[in-house]
Order: sequence, then structure tokens, then C-alpha cells
Amino acid sequence: MRVQAADKVLAFTGCALDRADNVRADREALAGHMNWRARLLALDGMMPALDGDGRLAWGTLADAPEDAELVFLGFDRGEGGGTGRACFAAVPPQGDPRPRMANPQLWNLMAALSPEDLALYGGARSLVDWHARHRFCPACGGPTRIAKGGWQRDCVADSGGCGAPQFPRTDPVTIMLVEHSGRLMLGRGLGWPEGRYSALAGFVEPGESIEEAVAREVLEESGVRVRDVTYIASQPWPFPSQLMIGCHAHADDDAVTIDETELADVRWFTREQVAAALDGAADAPFGAPPPHAIAHHLLEWWISR
Repeated sequence: MRVQAADKVLAFTGCALDRADNVRADREALAGHMNWRARLLALDGMMPALDGDGRLAWGTLADAPEDAELVFLGFDRGEGGGTGRACFAAVPPQGDPRPRMANPQLWNLMAALSPEDLALYGGARSLVDWHARHRFCPACGGPTRIAKGGWQRDCVADSGGCGAPQFPRTDPVTIMLVEHSGRLMLGRGLGWPEGRYSALAGFVEPGESIEEAVAREVLEESGVRVRDVTYIASQPWPFPSQLMIGCHAHADDDAVTIDETELADVRWFTREQVAAALDGAADAPFGAPPPHAIAHHLLEWWISR
């Protein structure tokens, strides 16, 4: 299902593949689909490869290196509603530790993809990146091998390991709009482009609810106490594997104390100023976050209320 905010599809949502958990859990059934009909997602390391029509490029399993670990992504749409072709991706030699903004080529390719292709690429990227960075067991240091079609790795017990299973991780991140007297608090991160402001955000820590994480992060970064936290929308963010949880909260006052180790600036903006930024007006007081980011959709949601 595609997630929408402000009547627009959120980037990286809406993947049309059937993940078919019943198949990936059955080694023999999965092997039966690894045939000439199966498709292999073409990747240049962690970068998407495009065909002549600007869509994701696909090959066959014969295109994978002989020793490649293959991850089962799911089935595409079959003709007449039947089971389609099995889709796979090969795990690259190493993951990509760079922040997304440090790779402008990736940003340009992402902007060229259709929403459906972007969702498929985002899920595949998160999965193969996790495999590339988890070839050894965190419990005993032994080698791990792919299991359950790529949705698990097992420590290799017959090689002296502990046999512990490992599972792809998703890291929850709260991203929140903070409102006070009809104005919105936005921040600018260290090293961001001049004039770019966005919603405050931070990882949910162990032992926290979403509401508690929102309150803690806002207080730590801005010195502002918030209440009445509500959920708006969420977005998978494959850099490498976050789940952005969009929220809204109210502040009791507007006195700001900036954590300068986290942010370069924090300001309050009126509804008119936020609208001007979203419209890209020349006299807008700040640059809005890009359309791919859930922060952009959160701002549109706030304006449209």
C-alpha cells in the first residue's frame, strides 16, 4: 500500500512486489523459482542501473557473479493476476556508509525514477546493504550465511560459530513538527546548505515510546518542551535503513536554547512563510526540504489543515 500525506505519495512507499514470505521460508520452493524466468535487479554497487526508458534495469540470474549471494525480493505482477516472476538482487562486496547527501549522483538517479521503481529500489538497497555489512556474527564473530531467501542470516555453526540467526534491521526515527501560537519550529543541521530548514528529527532510543522520543529529542535540540504528540505518517528511508515516523506536537512556549553540537540554527516560521518556502518563492525566508523527504510532506500537511 502506498502511504500518502497531503494527497501525495511518499517516496520509497508503494512497492508492488509480493514478498511471499511463505516461499522465502521454504528453501525447496524458492529454489524452484530460481530459473530462466527469474529477474535480477541490476545494481552498480549500491547504485540503481537504468534502462533506455529510465526505468530500473533488470537482467537474469545468469548475470550474477558465480559466488554472489542472492536476495529474494518477491514476485512481480503476473499476467491475469497470477504469480509473476521471482525477483532477486545480488549482495555487493561492501555496503555504502556515506550519507545520502554526500552522493549527488544517487540523488539525481532517485529523482528520475518512478514512484514504484523508487520504492522497489529503496527496499532492495536496504536489504542488500544490510547483508554486505553483516557477514560476521555480532555474538561470536563467526561467518554468517544467507537464509530465508535473504531475509535472515545465520551464524555458521558447522564452522565453529554459535548458530545465532540475524535479521535485517530497521531503525525508527521520529521527525516532528512543533507548533506554538500558529508558528512552526524548524531547524538547520550542521553542514546543511545555507538557508535550508526542516523538521527536527532523532532516533528512538531503547525503552522509549514514540511520544517520549519526540519530547526528548525536541528538548535536547531546542530546549523546548512539547505535549500532545500525534502521529501523521511514516516513510522508509534506505540510507541505510531508517523508518521515519512523522509526528506533530505543541509547545508551551517559544523560548529556544539550541544544542550547537546538533544544529546550526532553530527558528519559528509563520504559515505564510512555510507556504512561500514550499512554493519556492524567491523571497521565501528558508529553503524547504526536498520533495523526496517526509519533512516536505509534513509541511504540506500542516499548511493544508
